[in-house]
Amino acid sequence: MDLTSPKEIRSVQSKFGFTFKKGLGQNFLTSHEVLDEIVRAAGQSDGILEIGPGFGTLTQSLAESAEKVVSIELDERLLPVLDYTLAEYDNVKIIHGDVMKTDLHSLIKTEFPDMSVSVAANLPYYITTPVITRLLEEKLPAKNIVVMVQKEVAERLAAREGTKDYGAITVLCRYYTEPEIVTVVPASMFVPPPKVDSAVLKMKVLPEPSVKVKDEKLFFKVVKASFAQRRKTLLNCLCAAFPIPKTEMTEILTNAVGNPSRRGETLSLDEFAKISDIIFERMDG
Repeated sequence: MDLTSPKEIRSVQSKFGFTFKKGLGQNFLTSHEVLDEIVRAAGQSDGILEIGPGFGTLTQSLAESAEKVVSIELDERLLPVLDYTLAEYDNVKIIHGDVMKTDLHSLIKTEFPDMSVSVAANLPYYITTPVITRLLEEKLPAKNIVVMVQKEVAERLAAREGTKDYGAITVLCRYYTEPEIVTVVPASMFVPPPKVDSAVLKMKVLPEPSVKVKDEKLFFKVVKASFAQRRKTLLNCLCAAFPIPKTEMTEILTNAVGNPSRRGETLSLDEFAKISDIIFERMDG
């Protein structure tokens, strides 16, 4: 069954009386080439945790390259569809659930014992940032996280400091992974076509965070505060977030990054780490 064929998709729709729900961001891929790119990006993993299998288009390709695929699907209407489209794959398991409420560590431990694991997902635009944030903050035992997301989101996640796309979510991504845009996917490659283009983003999970910090929670508080008001200087943003006198915060920033008038988008992860460590020492002392 070729689920990249719009004709086949319409046939499955007709068979099950399935209608697309705009609110769930249901757009199904029709490109073999993009599927191959996602499978390659996921790498040689024994197991794949897939989020949002849809009709099972990507699931089929993943099942042909991995020992086991476990897919989490939110829409209950898709469960009989997936039973049909994935009938020939005995290495696929579908779990009906919400990825934001699922115990992912427990799932991986139960379903993939002693196996290397990667995560693959074609994420609806409305839930992209919460899902990616959770996947990163959960510190899952995964080699790679490969997601198809809105092109603008992929550009933000993979951005470099000093660019307009660089923000708090970029720092979070680069703290835990090495992000790389694999390919851009035009809207015309989906059924039904979304209003914007997408991109496949590979995040290679680092064995340790890219920078060492004294307090991780404080580090991310500094990062979030630094981007809270992008037009304001670092000094003003951090004074608003921490109970530290302006003269003292000026000294902290001068010692850490040289100029307290810089803005958050100009700072590297190392510089954010320096600021948070100095604040930690000051507050701890």
